[in-house]
Amino acid sequence: MGALSSSQNKKVNQMNDDRITNLEIKLSFTEDLIEKLNETIYKQQQQIEFLYRELKAIKEQASSSGGSSGSLKDEIPPHY
Repeated sequence: MGALSSSQNKKVNQMNDDRITNLEIKLSFTEDLIEKLNETIYKQQQQIEFLYRELKAIKEQASSSGGSSGSLKDEIPPHY
């Protein structure tokens, strides 16, 4: 296999430079996307923890409110 001519060598180098540039651009966009996804996951985790605490408080409130009957369907309306 023979050596590349000067013009062929320049074309190969330019193609390699273009490929590297495209990869760097893709990497930059990928890093931005990962950062945004991490922020979203963090916010969602905060919301999950808040909702968990709220649910726990509601359950505690329901159990301490003298819930002798297990369901509201079983309670007699006040007008009876």
